[in-house]
Amino acid sequence: MQPPEPDPSVNPQKSRRGLARIWHAGGYSLAGLRAGWQEAAFRQEVWMAVVLVPAAFWVGQGWLARSVLIGTVVFVLVVELLNSGIEAAIDRVGPEWHLHAKRAKDMGSAAVLLSLLLCGGTWVAALWQRIAP
Repeated sequence: MQPPEPDPSVNPQKSRRGLARIWHAGGYSLAGLRAGWQEAAFRQEVWMAVVLVPAAFWVGQGWLARSVLIGTVVFVLVVELLNSGIEAAIDRVGPEWHLHAKRAKDMGSAAVLLSLLLCGGTWVAALWQRIAP
């Protein structure tokens, strides 16, 4: 039995198939990156990535180390975008203060902090290995 066709009035993306779906999904992803660029923290982390990704080719000894260094930088960007999405969704509900809204925003911020600590720790360890005698 075939699943029912999605209602196109809700979201036209749900009724797309094949390359059209991929094409439009790519457009939504680019729109998400443009929206992320409006956030100061995301811009700062992108500039950090502009410096650190090329540096990974000097700091990392071997393809695995380079991949981990670059991966931690990309992970920070991903977590920042997710945090911004959480904040935008909560702000959409309403501007008034609510304990659950604060908790969700605080946990998103904590996720960004942990990703930054992971990235920083990984880079410090790799730099130590690179420059230590």
